[in-house]
Amino acid sequence: MDDVVRYTYRLRPGAHAVAALESEWHRCRFLWNEAVNQQLSGANPSFVRLSKMLTEARARTAWLREGSQVAQQQLLRNYAAALDHSFKIKGRGRPKFKPRKTSLPSLEYTARGFSIRDRRLRLPKGVSVPVVWSRELPSTPTSVRVYRDSLGHWYASFVTRRPSKPSPAATGAIGVDWGVTTTAITTSPAYDLPYGGYRRRCAAELARAQRKMARRRRPRGHTPSKGYLRARREAARLHKKASRQNTHAARVWVRRVVADHHTIAVEDFKPRFLAKSTMARKAADAAIGSAKRELIERGTRAGRKVVLVPPAYTTMTCASCSVRAKRPLALGERVFRCEFCGHTADRDRNAARVILAATVELNRAGVDDVGHCLPPSVDACGAVRAGNPRSKPSGRG
Repeated sequence: MDDVVRYTYRLRPGAHAVAALESEWHRCRFLWNEAVNQQLSGANPSFVRLSKMLTEARARTAWLREGSQVAQQQLLRNYAAALDHSFKIKGRGRPKFKPRKTSLPSLEYTARGFSIRDRRLRLPKGVSVPVVWSRELPSTPTSVRVYRDSLGHWYASFVTRRPSKPSPAATGAIGVDWGVTTTAITTSPAYDLPYGGYRRRCAAELARAQRKMARRRRPRGHTPSKGYLRARREAARLHKKASRQNTHAARVWVRRVVADHHTIAVEDFKPRFLAKSTMARKAADAAIGSAKRELIERGTRAGRKVVLVPPAYTTMTCASCSVRAKRPLALGERVFRCEFCGHTADRDRNAARVILAATVELNRAGVDDVGHCLPPSVDACGAVRAGNPRSKPSGRG
């Protein structure tokens, strides 16, 4: 069985190609905003309806006809999929307007909208872009996404099929608890993911670039100066560097964990609330969400059993006797002490063992206690969700 994977390559477009791609993006952005207007007016903008409206708009508007119909239809298909997904999670995450100044270009083409000839990416309307082929594609791609990042670099992400390789057999089990001082605390100290502090290392350079941006920023309504754009690009470069370092460290750690364990119990921690706390900067540097996503994706791809355990009561439950404490532990208390059996352990290490113990309950649970993965756009796809860790009565009144 083949795996569906993405291969991403750097593009080197010329001035003509950049102008054509940006013009195409503005057409697609206009269609996206029109679809949002339809949604806000109370209409039901399904893909069939949006496709009919696109056909009518292209018939009477020469500006839209100058663009690729494949890219425009694919954008409307992505909009309809995003809207359907927002309904499944009770209206949250609905598509919003794409502003001209802040939204980054992103175009998608299906197989009939692009080709690869002479090692160049050929797009509709005569656009030809050189590709930096860092590695060969395993097969003919079925679609491609052309996008630009915050540094102004263009990339092409091809969707293709690759022969699946059987993962080596593994029998171990591990529990993962997320933290800030140590990004990932596991039941085995040898597999902990330490806090890298990559953004902290470049904090001085980043602060210098941000001060330059503040000094060179012009009033609203004026064209930004070249000095301001250079300073903004330097700040974006530092952010991108730290992000790539975090991603690389997480991938190296995930490769070790997945190779040696068949069952992986992961705390279903959502670090969004940390952005509003005093730990916001350090939590962002830890990149918990990125490491969690890498662990789930690589684990499910390798055929491992990945279980997501809610974080509720994991720090209050004893990993030795499963008795739950009567009061929650403050953040300053780093040692867990069980008043019932006398078990003492590191707070996060004890939570990791409680998370792993929840997978044992999952194996004995009925259908009502287990919920399978959410839609593919959610990072929990392919994992199994377990219930909260159950506690035993303490035997005290």
